[in-house]
Amino acid sequence: MNHSDTFLPNTAPFTVDQIQLLNSFLPNLQPNQLIWLEGFISGLRASQSQNVGAMASAETAKSPELMVLFGSESGNAENLADKTAKTAAKAGFKAKVVSMGDIKPAKLKGVENLLVLVSTWGEGDPPENAIEFVEAFMSDQAPRLEGTRFSVLGLGDTSYEHFCKMGIDIDARLETLGAQRVFDRKDCDVDFDDDFAVWQVGAIAALSALTTPTMNSSSAIPTQLVSTVKYSRKNPFPAKLKERILLNGRGSAKETIHLEFSLEGSGLKYETGDALAVIPHNAPDVVSSILKTTKLDGHSKVNLKDGEYTLKDALTRMLDVTAISLPVLKRYNEIAKDSKLETLLDPANKEQLQNYIQGREIIDVLEDFPTKHLTADTLAGIMRKLPPRLYSIASSPKVYSDEVHLTVGVVRYETNGRKRKGVCSSFLADGIEEDSTVDVFVTPNKHFKVPANPEASLIMVGPGTGIAPFRAFIQERQATEAKGKNWLIFGDQHYLTDFLYQTEWQDYLKDGVLTKLDVAFSRDQKKKVYVQDRMRENSKELYKWLQEGASFCVCGDASRMAHDVDKALHDVI
Repeated sequence: MNHSDTFLPNTAPFTVDQIQLLNSFLPNLQPNQLIWLEGFISGLRASQSQNVGAMASAETAKSPELMVLFGSESGNAENLADKTAKTAAKAGFKAKVVSMGDIKPAKLKGVENLLVLVSTWGEGDPPENAIEFVEAFMSDQAPRLEGTRFSVLGLGDTSYEHFCKMGIDIDARLETLGAQRVFDRKDCDVDFDDDFAVWQVGAIAALSALTTPTMNSSSAIPTQLVSTVKYSRKNPFPAKLKERILLNGRGSAKETIHLEFSLEGSGLKYETGDALAVIPHNAPDVVSSILKTTKLDGHSKVNLKDGEYTLKDALTRMLDVTAISLPVLKRYNEIAKDSKLETLLDPANKEQLQNYIQGREIIDVLEDFPTKHLTADTLAGIMRKLPPRLYSIASSPKVYSDEVHLTVGVVRYETNGRKRKGVCSSFLADGIEEDSTVDVFVTPNKHFKVPANPEASLIMVGPGTGIAPFRAFIQERQATEAKGKNWLIFGDQHYLTDFLYQTEWQDYLKDGVLTKLDVAFSRDQKKKVYVQDRMRENSKELYKWLQEGASFCVCGDASRMAHDVDKALHDVI
């Protein structure tokens, strides 16, 4: 990977010849090479130390402070902020991780070193925990920051129109307020590992060059160089599928599956409330349609940034062959040069473009705007890497220490005359057999947990597959013998076919682990009834639980249900 836009500044403490030499090869290094080099330099510094004890004491006094500020919705920005702080600490900084939800912009006054990691949510919006901070930071109330050195990492998704808008806006605002950018902003798609590694090393190195901190000799070798196998996002674990069960009854309009995976031997640890990321494969019929439409040979070789693959293998395992977005369409039309597509991409036709993208996939683009100029490499080049899908874990590690359970709604539908299916949900339903493996890793969620106080009560609202984490919560509460009350409000279409984990919930209710159970089956009567209706019906008791200190947790459809539940909660209060 070539990172030719990443150069040492002229202010770096080197001669002109040294800067030219370093700039000739540093930008071309791979992330793992940069990390190795970081460890080597750290060890070199340690070897030059004559008195480690005295050096450590001086180091504590001289360590420059660094604030690592994050705004996170799903937890990615927070996790990367933690990693950044740990790396910075090894470089001699006294690093502190701060959430945008816990700080006012005025507190940035006097901060000399600042690294910002922020995700963009929905259509260019800040993460929920960062809304108030961003509003104040963009207002006239924000302080001048002439003494602040900074760099920004944006997290986003190119399938959305306003890709990394929060990172772009905050980066520009910091400059407007007088802060000094020491390393260029990096905008990351859902496949953020390599870009994050480059930004982290480059930003910390740039700050180091200006603050000349003393390297911590006790942490000379980065933990990434430890030879033991560690499974993670970068190195997912092949988890064996032990069991798959259809949860819906005969005649249901839904297809919800329960899956159990073995984590034995992985070393992976998870907590209730965490998510399991699954790396899917694209369906064989979808890949075949693309090869047939383009008339390309599936055995042709293509070069991706992490190696060489056959085109068929790349389309199956490595590339997102379904999602279309503005960047995908622009890259495609650089090859196709189709006048109709060019008109569609005109900013004046924004609404028309959004209508086209809705409900279509890359196969539609290939058929609607055909071209004879596609090659295996150029086809692969228009697509982004196939992103993992995150599912709330439906089991507690205190009950299933070497297993992880998922509750997945299988997506199948038809639009624009073509049958469609969810990439990952259909892969889990149709693409794997029991005893075969699926690549997975754990994504922590620090802010979605059972109450830390076992005496505290818990209200859980989880319609449909939103029931998944609450199955884990109730297992946890039973395993830890928590004394707090537990109330579940569940909803779906029909009682007879869609009451997910019905016998389990009824057993918990019978045993007293579940204190109260309310259900809302929307299609069992003329007037549809939803979970928010059950909340309003039980408003007095719900308010009483809240007044007594109960935690209120909701999981499910963020686009509609979550807003309706939020409104009902405010109405109740």
